[in-house]
Amino acid sequence: MSMDANPDERPSAVATARQAFVAAVVVIAVVVTALALWKLRVVLALLLFAFTIAAAMRPGVDRLAGWRVPRAVAVLLHYLVFLGLVALFLSFVVPTLSTQVQHALHTAQTAHSTSHGSSLKERILNAIGKHLQHLPKTGTLVSNGLTIGEKALKALAGIFFTFAVAAYWIFERDRTVDLVASLMPRPRRKKLRDTWTLVDQKLGSFIRGEIILIAFVSVLASVAFVLVGEPYWLLIGISAGIFEIVPVVGPLVAVVVAVGAGLTASWHTAALAGIALLAIRLVEDYLVTPRVLGGAVGLPPLLTLVSVSVTGVLLGSFYVLLSIPLAALVATIVDVVVRGIDPAEVEVPTVLFPAQDAE
Repeated sequence: MSMDANPDERPSAVATARQAFVAAVVVIAVVVTALALWKLRVVLALLLFAFTIAAAMRPGVDRLAGWRVPRAVAVLLHYLVFLGLVALFLSFVVPTLSTQVQHALHTAQTAHSTSHGSSLKERILNAIGKHLQHLPKTGTLVSNGLTIGEKALKALAGIFFTFAVAAYWIFERDRTVDLVASLMPRPRRKKLRDTWTLVDQKLGSFIRGEIILIAFVSVLASVAFVLVGEPYWLLIGISAGIFEIVPVVGPLVAVVVAVGAGLTASWHTAALAGIALLAIRLVEDYLVTPRVLGGAVGLPPLLTLVSVSVTGVLLGSFYVLLSIPLAALVATIVDVVVRGIDPAEVEVPTVLFPAQDAE
């Protein structure tokens, strides 16, 4: 018997080896890309933050530009308003929050002075108080500029990078989209531009709507808690607003926290605090949310909740704020590419400003 009896086996073996080699290269490339993205996750997160901020500001900048205000001045005005709100928050809200947290922490430590270790409530209040104490006061950055630590410098650099990229993206988005579209076949260029515009509109509407909802719930809840005698009314009121970021679970957590804090005073206070939050929730669900937020990102509550949970577990609490914008980006791409939806036909709630760049 000759060894060359099956001449087809050698080409088949070579083809199999080639396929295995290509598969191995693809796997290695995917792993390397994933590791690179993981190492660059902070930069990518800051970029997504910047794009989201730009999307939220763009309609306002376009409106001011329609009134013959230069776009650079319009962006600067947005940033000045933001800095003014931060200064007001640091000047008037943070001191009251710090006082309430320190009082609550003292109460928790006194109540558990005979127990071993610290309670969950004490640990939470300790963490909140620590963060509030480290928040900068107005004028601190100027008077103590030479004593800013390394972490503060990194934070300032990240903030500057984010807002600089946001301003750049407002001015250069269309050129960037045109550049990317020029690399694609001509029939697909319009769909790419429409998809990019749709994502931008969804992110902007969502951010503006969420800011309105958080402010609405925080103010009403804080006022209601003052009226019913809720302990730590400002702390719990602002927390109830922030919990609005997480659908379904967030409002339930807010009710539990408000009722639990109210029980430290009396059951009447706890009941009134819970009823107040439920009333605010009903007003929000039936009057505010449909008119303000609507279907800004087009995500069902379950998908939003899963996105928030997965992002928090895999990347950490800092990245939770990016979970919904990222989910909206992925969902929009899936709708356009997989489901064949025409992005030019999708309507997005305006939320304060109409989308002037939608065509």
